[in-house]
Amino acid sequence: MSLTYVNIMLAFMVSALGLFMYRSHMMSSLLCLEGMMLSLFVMASMAILTSHLTLASMMPIILLVFAACEAALGLSLLVMVSNTYGMDYVQNLNLLQC
Repeated sequence: MSLTYVNIMLAFMVSALGLFMYRSHMMSSLLCLEGMMLSLFVMASMAILTSHLTLASMMPIILLVFAACEAALGLSLLVMVSNTYGMDYVQNLNLLQC
């Protein structure tokens, strides 16, 4: 296993740790999710480039499409919660009540 793969896995683990530690703020959670998706994209792209698989070359593009959809939904949720409650601190919000 090369040093590049180790660095990418370390970036994924740091992003996952950040997601678990800072899950009370929505913006921090979204940034950590984007870091995880970016490291998965780079790892998938490198794996496809090193193995020369032509059939799986669309997988990183599909992953980027899902990451963009996740980012758009997350940011729209952040804007909605910020406009409604005036903050993004999730632990003070009771989002299950109407």
